[in-house]
Amino acid sequence: MKIKKAIIPAAGMGTRVLPASKVIPKEMLPIVDKPAIQYIVEEAVKAGITDILIITNRGKGSIEDHFDHSFELEAMLHKKKKWQAFNEVAAVSQLANIYFLRQKETNGLGDAVLRAKEFVGDEPFAVLYGDDVIIGETPAIGELCDAYEKHGKSIVGIKNVSDEDVVKYCSLKVEPLEEKTFAVSDMIEKPSVYNKFSNYAILGRCVLESDIFEILEKTPYGVGNELQLTDAMKTVARRKGMVGVEFSGERHDMGNKFGFLKANIDMGLVHPETKDELKEYIKKIAEEL
Repeated sequence: MKIKKAIIPAAGMGTRVLPASKVIPKEMLPIVDKPAIQYIVEEAVKAGITDILIITNRGKGSIEDHFDHSFELEAMLHKKKKWQAFNEVAAVSQLANIYFLRQKETNGLGDAVLRAKEFVGDEPFAVLYGDDVIIGETPAIGELCDAYEKHGKSIVGIKNVSDEDVVKYCSLKVEPLEEKTFAVSDMIEKPSVYNKFSNYAILGRCVLESDIFEILEKTPYGVGNELQLTDAMKTVARRKGMVGVEFSGERHDMGNKFGFLKANIDMGLVHPETKDELKEYIKKIAEEL
């Protein structure tokens, strides 16, 4: 079955990138010339997803404004015949059918996903975490959608991470299926180094079936006294198994200051308007170090 719906949870407080996120949602912080969340929406669209629900909270109205028409700006650009800028601005509001829903209390990723129950209905759906921008020739969520069509099970996007990082994320119990694809039978949220299953962790992408909502409704609050999506996915993994796909793109953690800087450098090195000057600037800095 083709995946046509996606959820982007974007209700986090952005405490790791304060004070920048005090007024500006971290999802709206720019990577070169586009806000981070636009890269995530574009990834979903490239994978064939047509309907996207973005979960926000108070103070994040600028996200909704960004994906709406800006009639005055578009009229001004059109009048001045600034066609490239006009086309780029106008295209943002045409990317997909984008809807918004507020998470009135920040009660965890699982709670944010649960609020999308009516939007999803009985269909399988994609989840693209709002903190994670994944850059690559092939959309990461598209690789997961392809895997869902092949295996018919819920899919998680995974990477092999360091001991330092696995304790921040989750640890998966995996068995190889084929190249970069694994059977997932168990997982643990924020493990210690001593009780981890492996160094494979879920990083920012998954495709889930609609039974996840009933499981979330019965899942007790976990780490941080929040409803953890990982705890619900653990139930799925134990009951009927999941599939982990080691996606090919480069993941950038936009809730992390270094991740934000790295994303800007990586994209700046390929952006046609910045790549040449940035390369020369980096060379100059390297010579001075």
